[in-house]
Amino acid sequence: MAYNLLKGKRGIIFGALDSNSIAWKTAERVHEEGGTFVLTNAPVAMRMGQINELAEKTGSQIIPADATSVEDLQNLIEKSTGILGGKLDFVLHSIGMSINVRKGNHYTNQNYEWTQKGTDVSAMSFHKLMQTLYKQDAMNEWGSIVALTYMAAQRVFPDYNDMADNKAYLESIARSFGYFFGRDKKVRVNTISQSPTPTTAGSGVKGFDGFIAYADKMSPLGNATALDCANYTVTLFSDLTKRVTLQNLFHDGGFSNMGVSDAVMSTFMGEE
Repeated sequence: MAYNLLKGKRGIIFGALDSNSIAWKTAERVHEEGGTFVLTNAPVAMRMGQINELAEKTGSQIIPADATSVEDLQNLIEKSTGILGGKLDFVLHSIGMSINVRKGNHYTNQNYEWTQKGTDVSAMSFHKLMQTLYKQDAMNEWGSIVALTYMAAQRVFPDYNDMADNKAYLESIARSFGYFFGRDKKVRVNTISQSPTPTTAGSGVKGFDGFIAYADKMSPLGNATALDCANYTVTLFSDLTKRVTLQNLFHDGGFSNMGVSDAVMSTFMGEE
């Protein structure tokens, strides 16, 4: 069901790869709620995904951009405001990458060049994005910037590897830059700490299927889906959350406040 929550609002959505991705679901929901946007991803990711299909479905244009390149971001934002006809009301940062995870390097055996690349893509790109938006005065007052994160930023999930560090850095950037964006531009900045979600990126983590099942048993409401996350993101883009900023918002069916659940204990004790 659509409520016209984003009618007349304009933005940029980073990271839509295929129909499993949270950014893809968010783009579909933003479109249904009346918002218009430009889609962007790294050129290599665009070759791997089906972003053209999403662009056609939502009547959106695509601008390739490397989120680690300030020059690319400057070009993206300048072109996007031109295409959309004005300043932006929302931006979604849905980007994450770990070469160490992809190559099977354990956390205790990092290739630091790969680590730095992952940090640049997964976290530093968020600072670069916001700094570029800030300097170009590209956001409307009461605009909303959202980045996707995960609870491994606060707790140990051994196989999440260096992505845990990247997410911790990402959340810190959201708070620190969010202060200045709020004070100077009346723009809010938040992160959503989503349940483990079977996306193309997430499925690269070792033992991911087992962990999804575990999280689902731990959470009183079960895991939040990609579509659930898209709906939550829409509320943060809307005018209904104008005073919500500097928050890391757990969207995980209650997992983040659980110690143990009956279902997990039953499994552990061999009762099912």
